[in-house]
Amino acid sequence: MAEARIAVIGGTNLYEIEGLTEVDEVSIETPFAPPSDRITVGNLEGVPVAFLPRHGKGHRIMPSELPARANIYALKSLGVEFIVSVSAVGSLSDDVHPMDLVVPDQLIDRTRMRPSTFFGEGIVAHVGFAEPFCPVLSQLLVQTAREVGARVHPQGTYLVMEGPMFSTKAESFLYRGWGAHVIGMTALPEAKLAREAEICYATLACVTDYDCWHETSEVVTIDMVVQNLQRNADTAKRIVRQVVSRMPDHRFCPCASALENSIITAPELIPPEVKERLRPIIDKYVRCEDYAQ
Repeated sequence: MAEARIAVIGGTNLYEIEGLTEVDEVSIETPFAPPSDRITVGNLEGVPVAFLPRHGKGHRIMPSELPARANIYALKSLGVEFIVSVSAVGSLSDDVHPMDLVVPDQLIDRTRMRPSTFFGEGIVAHVGFAEPFCPVLSQLLVQTAREVGARVHPQGTYLVMEGPMFSTKAESFLYRGWGAHVIGMTALPEAKLAREAEICYATLACVTDYDCWHETSEVVTIDMVVQNLQRNADTAKRIVRQVVSRMPDHRFCPCASALENSIITAPELIPPEVKERLRPIIDKYVRCEDYAQ
């Protein structure tokens, strides 16, 4: 099977990456249903890269239906250590304007319908998530965005709503009061699952609108979102092309060992079928063959 250390998950209006060579489309079966689409593996700037369209080609899958566990599991199975997530967001801040980019450093979870862990059914793990994005990968995104001339905010709180409807005005003002800077629908549970899988994860959030709190701005519509995303897509692709060639050869961030000491269940008590199902995730710490029953 093809392998790649770096993956890009494309959001709305980013369904492919131009410039990939030696392309192979891979179908991966997972215990958590199929991924959003076939994963495209190829070389970008001479670096093996995997690309997955989050919503499927043609945008067939709404946020609440995204097979996030299958997506992260499939990328882990390919050997991925870094994920750059590109997503559309609305601004909740006077300082964050449409067409800006934000590389968030914090999350607020307002989702309700999404499985957000690989664990359960006989295995328990409590993984630290105080800093939900990889600091090393985030800094690379910020630095590269500045180099290509984008207006980028190097930190911010991303509130993840369930969707698919946009916010009410009351919700929008509430989230502003909480200190959130942008609002979107896709960073969770992706970031949680990536952390459990010990994958470095960072988001390049493309601001499309002011959400509905901004009294002088027009009402948010999907046409507005798509038009602004089309304008931002080229910038996002330029950033991705440069970032993939700058990844460190070795990882020293906490993401790389997030599961260490986090699995609470005694290895011999984990059901064999669960060990096998989670082999790509836990085998570093719970050698499945050592506890075969």
